[in-house]
Amino acid sequence: MRTVSAAARSVQVPVSAILMICGSVLCFTILDSITKYTSQLYPVPVLVWARYVVQFVAVMIWLGRGGGRRVFRTSKLQLHLIRGAMLLASSLSFVTGLRSLPLAEATALVYSSPLLVVLMAWLFLEERLTRARLAFVLAGAAGMLLIVRPGTAVFQGAALFAIGAAGFYAVYQILTRKMAGEDPRSLLLYPAIVGTLIMSGLAPTFDWPATMPWYHMVLIVFGALCGTCGHLLFIVAFRHGPASALTPYNYMQLVWATLIGWAVYATFPDAWTLAGMAVIAGAGVLIAVQERRRAALTPVAEPVAVD
Repeated sequence: MRTVSAAARSVQVPVSAILMICGSVLCFTILDSITKYTSQLYPVPVLVWARYVVQFVAVMIWLGRGGGRRVFRTSKLQLHLIRGAMLLASSLSFVTGLRSLPLAEATALVYSSPLLVVLMAWLFLEERLTRARLAFVLAGAAGMLLIVRPGTAVFQGAALFAIGAAGFYAVYQILTRKMAGEDPRSLLLYPAIVGTLIMSGLAPTFDWPATMPWYHMVLIVFGALCGTCGHLLFIVAFRHGPASALTPYNYMQLVWATLIGWAVYATFPDAWTLAGMAVIAGAGVLIAVQERRRAALTPVAEPVAVD
């Protein structure tokens, strides 16, 4: 019987890091819930522009308290720009899909991005496609089909936008892995810069609302701050615990999305959707545990995870 190495037994995950991850995905769910409401009233590009501008200002204030100019220094500027563009494309696609999809379903479809990451890592990073990873990919695809169910009302343009968002986000995650040596604050800063510059450049073409009540402005800014807070909590959490151990807790967002969607929008997933969400989350947790065991038996430096 093979014994687990001392490295595996010594992995400790601070409770504070787990709480920060759970709090982080709660922040993202609050942002998504607010965005679903405001997207019924205002054009998607306007909302995405507002989110990036608020995030850029908040990040600059945060970095100004101790980051200095060092976070701007990088030898991988081109990758930063591409990575930022991928996150922006994912945001635009997700919000477009979220306008029509229930909150829980949209969130679950985006959480199929890890299976795409496994495939892209095999194709472009020459990582091994082990049996466990292949099983995860197949399970994730099955879970996605349970949610979308081609031929039903759920399978519509909105669902395709959510799946597209997952694809863009998978590319974003692959680029994050290729930039593992970069300062985590730079990985947070550059997407905010790229998104703000691109959306501000396109702003004259937007269908701007003639008027906007002050409380809608407050709601949009609050949502953007929740998203920024979620990113910051991710960075701090992964400084206190290994990525492979903390990753399973990301799936708490499916729980938050289901509960908030039920409480705020009176939409609760049907049995097929719940089964699909369970398959995706279960496969994600199992592959994270498997990768953690592999890393413990063959220790390597883990890249900093930045959402």
